[in-house]
Amino acid sequence: MAIRLRGIGHAKQFLSRKSPLSTSTAADVPKGYCAVYVGESEKKRFVIPLSYLNHHEFQVLLSQAVEEYGYSHPMGGLTIPCREDIFVGLTSRLSGY
Repeated sequence: MAIRLRGIGHAKQFLSRKSPLSTSTAADVPKGYCAVYVGESEKKRFVIPLSYLNHHEFQVLLSQAVEEYGYSHPMGGLTIPCREDIFVGLTSRLSGY
């Protein structure tokens, strides 16, 4: 059985459904997905499958978010305090599962 990995460019295109910090609402997020904000200084919005939340590597990021922000996120949504390229790399690996 072969494992197909998507390139980072393709993953970035797949994940970036909205421009950074757009004025979109929850209605813009399809069923089975959630919006997260990623970045250290400038936050970018990504729409990811809910299934990613079950993976151990993603749960590590969520733990870091709790340590950084507690349960009150400054963006009003789920905010992940890591570099965008690290997040895109992780989601690229998860899309291969």
